[in-house]
Amino acid sequence: MTHHTIRWGILGPGSISKKFATGLKSVQNATIRAVGSRDAARADTFASTFGVPRTYGSYEALVADPEVDVIYIGTPHSFHKVHTILCLKAGKHVLCEKPFAINASEAEEMIRTTREKGLFLMEAMWSRYLPTIVKTRELIGAGKIGEVQLIQADFGFRAQVNPEGRLFNPSLGGGALLDVGIYPLSLAHMILGTPSGITSSATIGSTGVDEQTAIILSYDGGQMAILSTAIRTSTPQEATIIGTDGWIKIHRPWWISDTLTLYADGDKHTIPCPVTGNGYNYEAEEVGKCIRSGKLESDIMPLDETLSLMQVMDQIRKQIGLRYPADQALS
Repeated sequence: MTHHTIRWGILGPGSISKKFATGLKSVQNATIRAVGSRDAARADTFASTFGVPRTYGSYEALVADPEVDVIYIGTPHSFHKVHTILCLKAGKHVLCEKPFAINASEAEEMIRTTREKGLFLMEAMWSRYLPTIVKTRELIGAGKIGEVQLIQADFGFRAQVNPEGRLFNPSLGGGALLDVGIYPLSLAHMILGTPSGITSSATIGSTGVDEQTAIILSYDGGQMAILSTAIRTSTPQEATIIGTDGWIKIHRPWWISDTLTLYADGDKHTIPCPVTGNGYNYEAEEVGKCIRSGKLESDIMPLDETLSLMQVMDQIRKQIGLRYPADQALS
């Protein structure tokens, strides 16, 4: 049974789910069994595009399908908690799109539920599994740049303001931080761990979400990370990890890059890291590997780290005055 087929369900047939389904096409021993939407017509369209045998007009019907092993959640941020818990209570493993939740208390509830149920749960931080990021970890681990001192990373793009759209609507967890700021934050967290200090500043736009945010993280060993994110500003989209003996540049767009450059010993080494599929296949492979071996979380994106990242984002939001309807329960 080592290579039995992992049968996926897709909860919410939106644009990110389409990317994930496209990625799954290049994963061996994985198939999409079913898709569920509150709008049956959207589920049907998705199913015909991706050759999915079963469609459901409700999420409840999807999670009840006995032939689904694991469910990918691709709904807007503000629904991640309720949909993850729905799946877990139905006995399904879950890959939940990032950001994992709106705030740390939601994340805690999700993690508590999966541990009670003994099921696999992972945040879909897809870039973490890509060849460039894997190679970056290898180079740092091998001491190629010495001790990491400073990380600089950004992720910003320019979107048109649509107050109802997911990016600009506070009730959907809109803004730069949760949508794309999580990428540079996750990179820094992967390399340097939990920060001991956080300083941030933001431009809050007309709809009440952060349109650009700058973040400085500091760490007990004196290391720092300088990060920025935006949804109204296109940025260079690069990441640089600087050590005592050199640095690594991950070229734009760094979260799906196929090249990095190592500057060390006065030399410049360009290292190609070709990407197969569309990049979403790597996280799906990780989920399959974990489920087959009976693991309940991924070593590369463990739940405690997901929670720590949510706590960092909560702190940043407190500093920049970004509140969501989902936070009201906490006040």
